[in-house]
Amino acid sequence: MKLQLLSFIGMAGAFQMHAVDKNKPDTERPNIIFILSDDHAKPAISAYGGIYAKLAPTPNIDRIANEGALFNNMLCTNSISGPSRACLITGKYSTTHGLYLNEGGIVFDNTQPTTATILHSNGYATALFGKWHLMSKPVGFDYYKIHAASNQQGMYWDPLFETNGKVEKEKGYESNLSTNAALKWLDEGRDKAKPFMLMLHYKAPHRTWESDSIYQHLWDDMDFPYPATFNDDYKTREKTAGQSMATIENHLSRNDLKQVPPPGLTGKDRADWLEYGGSGKNQFWTPDPNLKGQELKNWKFQQYIKNYLRCVRSVDDNVGSLLNYLKKNGLDKNTIIVYMGDQGFFLGEHGLYDKRWMYEESFQMPCLIRFPKNIQAGIKINLLAANIDIAPTLLDYAGVKIPADMQGKSLKPLLEQNEKVEKKWRKSVYYQYYEYPKWHNVLPHYGLRTNRYKLMHFYYTEDMWEFYDLQKDPNEMTNQYNNPEYQKIIAGLKKELYKQQKNIGDDMHLEERRKMTEKYSLQYEH
Repeated sequence: MKLQLLSFIGMAGAFQMHAVDKNKPDTERPNIIFILSDDHAKPAISAYGGIYAKLAPTPNIDRIANEGALFNNMLCTNSISGPSRACLITGKYSTTHGLYLNEGGIVFDNTQPTTATILHSNGYATALFGKWHLMSKPVGFDYYKIHAASNQQGMYWDPLFETNGKVEKEKGYESNLSTNAALKWLDEGRDKAKPFMLMLHYKAPHRTWESDSIYQHLWDDMDFPYPATFNDDYKTREKTAGQSMATIENHLSRNDLKQVPPPGLTGKDRADWLEYGGSGKNQFWTPDPNLKGQELKNWKFQQYIKNYLRCVRSVDDNVGSLLNYLKKNGLDKNTIIVYMGDQGFFLGEHGLYDKRWMYEESFQMPCLIRFPKNIQAGIKINLLAANIDIAPTLLDYAGVKIPADMQGKSLKPLLEQNEKVEKKWRKSVYYQYYEYPKWHNVLPHYGLRTNRYKLMHFYYTEDMWEFYDLQKDPNEMTNQYNNPEYQKIIAGLKKELYKQQKNIGDDMHLEERRKMTEKYSLQYEH
């Protein structure tokens, strides 16, 4: 099998018409709002419970779950921003849509069909606001306003926006600016004779975790609880998780921890001062010589989690503004609202931040969907879902035929509690990750997760397997791959793993995978 880096199907393919339910007039076709935050972990949404729920609630995001559905097992098929975003809009795995790395010069092939191009060609007014981060121009939108700086990564304060091709700087805080622009489009910019599809993508709470000015001192007078696995020693995972360069203890920079540079530093000197401590360089710096060992690690965690959750607070405020607008203007009843993070994120679990791993904290995505006409309020879905399911789900609700080459499945039967479909639903989800060593030294790996078990194969630099019984070890603390008691189960999982690889076209020989990693690897500076 040869890796499908780019799928050049031509612009005509992106705008091909798909069958629409002709008996459903435009006034009845649902509007769609897809809200995506960057690196928003499930424990940072109070609807999921967890150790931050009472201290840092998200009442507006919770409204979507309380009035609709909450997914407990929405899984990311490649836990890194650009590739996952491409999975969300194409309904395909990374090695099919072609964007399987953030780094290395690969860009998203914007000639392939996406949710936006298909809905636009079938009568929807479409718009995009905020973070695109696919390293290519958005296609299929009547109007877009996206972050233009730093490979579309964007900035929290006074960001550069590209608006339908024109780049300008705006004063203010990113989450507020993106929401206000979206509300203006809803109010003044769209064709109100058509149903609409609005994508609102926040930069927050992505690193460097810069909060709005009104929240910069929120929680200064208190400490947050520490995750149960905060002091993980990585026993039985020494060469995988134990080699991470995204630890709270050793890999946060002065900028991450909001340290103030000395007066007079400018340009490169100021940037170097702020970078100090990050990406494996100068790891053991301390802002206070009295802080050492566990106390220093604890202090770093408190700075990190507070800044992260302050960013989330602004996202929640803005979601509230959007929900209130919809209700005030009579749009709430016939509008599907989806809220997601683009993958999971470590909030100190296993002593880590960042994502990329197939471990649960990184693998699990928050997903809340509200649509009063069809989705019962307050339901929780435990069956295995994946980011590749979102595109076919939205097309299904819009009454548009789902393209045959989409690899995801519509979640509509689960959302509407179709017991017949639920009984035949998928029993496993496949995972793939390729980027190495930048950033954070996460070894390339693939794997399979069922309701109870997880099997992971790390194939670059060494050949290593990990296996977890999630019922007995939900925190994935002990690799049981060599435990004789599980050998039959592991053999069955490998069989299913290789079957899925073949079915989705990811059945490369290991040497081919290693060569691909070598070709696109982005090395650290020494």
